[in-house]
Amino acid sequence: MKYTTLPQLGDKVSKICLGTMTWGQQNTEAQAHEQMDFALEQGVNFWDTAEMYPSPPAEDKQGDTERFIGTWFAKNKRRDEVVLASKISPMRFLREGKTRFNAKHISEALDDNLKRLQTDHIDVYQLHWPERETNFFSQLGYTEEMAQQDLSDLTPFLETIEALNEEIKKGRIRAWGLSNETTWGVMRYLWEAEKNGLKGPISIQNPYSLLNRLYEVGLAEVSHRENVGLLAYSPLGFGVLSGKYLGGKQPEGARLTMYDRFQRYINEEAKWATEQYARIAEEAGLDMAQMALAFVNSRHFVTSNIIGATSIEQLKSNIESINLELSEDVLQAIEAVHTQQPNPSP
Repeated sequence: MKYTTLPQLGDKVSKICLGTMTWGQQNTEAQAHEQMDFALEQGVNFWDTAEMYPSPPAEDKQGDTERFIGTWFAKNKRRDEVVLASKISPMRFLREGKTRFNAKHISEALDDNLKRLQTDHIDVYQLHWPERETNFFSQLGYTEEMAQQDLSDLTPFLETIEALNEEIKKGRIRAWGLSNETTWGVMRYLWEAEKNGLKGPISIQNPYSLLNRLYEVGLAEVSHRENVGLLAYSPLGFGVLSGKYLGGKQPEGARLTMYDRFQRYINEEAKWATEQYARIAEEAGLDMAQMALAFVNSRHFVTSNIIGATSIEQLKSNIESINLELSEDVLQAIEAVHTQQPNPSP
């Protein structure tokens, strides 16, 4: 395994991060425990979850993913070997759909996170997506409607930073990060924190894959200049970049077979690009999923690559991508496809 260092904390975290959002939907508690056992054996010491998981979200299953992690911690007594990230989520069925990133809601959410996880602290606590309306979750452009939103009834950035810093002082979190955030949002948090002598975010968890490289437009430089690395999620585009959906296939139990809410990964542009990446992998004698993950692993602005798997076989293959270095020929071929069809799955 390869490791990077988290800003502020100095912790060495695996370049591969264990994603957990299928646990409770596509994976049972026993399967989740098996994945945690295997991942830690392979040196994957960075794990990511959220209060709303599993995903797709369901009110009757909310929190199950954290509960599964909590029972694993209780059983194995290995909490100190894991760098744990979780999130407060502005979900419609949490806090009556009125979540604000203020001291009250952050404290209440954290109470429940810690209880489910059976731990006294979370290492990196993230704001799952912005309170404000902006372009995330497949929204490519910043619309006129977004521009008309009045921000006066939302939590001021400084108030959120102060609340998170207070939780750091209490020892309930060690650092905090952002997720599904824009360049403006990240810089505003950084500016407010620096101006007021407070600890700012140490990470940005946004989508990044061969099908969605929008992070390179603006945010990659922020990561580099401000030392706020990317925790890349959906590096396989919900499994599309494994090639298993090519030719119209719908494998039983696969995510896009079971759920129809992620159509951005199978639009016509994405299908064409995926076919081209599959050809590159085949000609280079590479496993397509490992090639896609290796590309993400190689980016200088990526702190950790969040992988998700529904089987131990998938998990093993995904983790092994850390040992793959792409040749210059493969990288040039990838760039050629990206130039022809950039970011088909924002």
